[in-house]
Amino acid sequence: MRYRLLILLLCLLPVLALHAQDLPDYAQEEQARLDSLDAEAARFAPLDSLLTQFYATLLREDTDVKNAEFDVLIGSCRDSLTRQHVALAVFDHYRFSRVMGEEAVAVHVYDAWIASGKVQPRSEFELFEAERFALENRKTLIGMPAPKVTLRTPCGAKRTIPDDGKPAVLFFYSPGCSKCRLETHALPAVLADVAFPLNFYAVDVDTDRRAFRSFRKALKTSNRQVKMIHLWDPDSESTLLIDYGVFSTPKVFVVWEGEILGRRLEMDSLQEIIHYINLLYGQEKED
Repeated sequence: MRYRLLILLLCLLPVLALHAQDLPDYAQEEQARLDSLDAEAARFAPLDSLLTQFYATLLREDTDVKNAEFDVLIGSCRDSLTRQHVALAVFDHYRFSRVMGEEAVAVHVYDAWIASGKVQPRSEFELFEAERFALENRKTLIGMPAPKVTLRTPCGAKRTIPDDGKPAVLFFYSPGCSKCRLETHALPAVLADVAFPLNFYAVDVDTDRRAFRSFRKALKTSNRQVKMIHLWDPDSESTLLIDYGVFSTPKVFVVWEGEILGRRLEMDSLQEIIHYINLLYGQEKED
């Protein structure tokens, strides 16, 4: 049976080739691109396996060490195609990393290798995605000063956040976002554990006043340590889109001593950070 199948495939090869030639130009270009990606994946599979091991060995190192290691690694690739593959593989690994803070490595690779022109992306779309990632993330990396943005209160007054020196959570949401509504139900339980003075900024990124009012009523806390502050930007006057990369919602950031301590958090991650600050705050009170 296997021999018969092999003979059949050999007989069909000329027919298949003819059909490929008869494809429209755009389809041939797309097929050529896919074939190129498959060939690249096969060629670099052993290298990708080694990279995976390398990521694991660097997991506990700080960002500066990772940046230096990958600069040496990428720079040691004499073949331009190998250098391209390694740089883009490292960039993709760290921009999609689930470990908070590791996206800083992706921003570094973008700045040092892609934006500088030393490595060319494989397509215009890939370059656009890299540029967008860097734009959305570079101002809110862990340890960076929290950007100041001026928003409007429900009454229309201006307020610049976050306040200097005060621990804060910035929760950017859209009333029509289903995940935002789910997190609204989870937040009171998370905020109930806060044992230190905290400003909670709930920022509506949409412009529907009625939806804004309804969402404010749903998002409350009974914890007196938490000051709930509702804000929005109905006239798109602020720079929150660029400063905090709020191109989708929800987005959650934690600010401690004026710096970004947590970014793009899920509710369980936010709860862990609150627990950590509770311990730190308790130690400071004892001292």
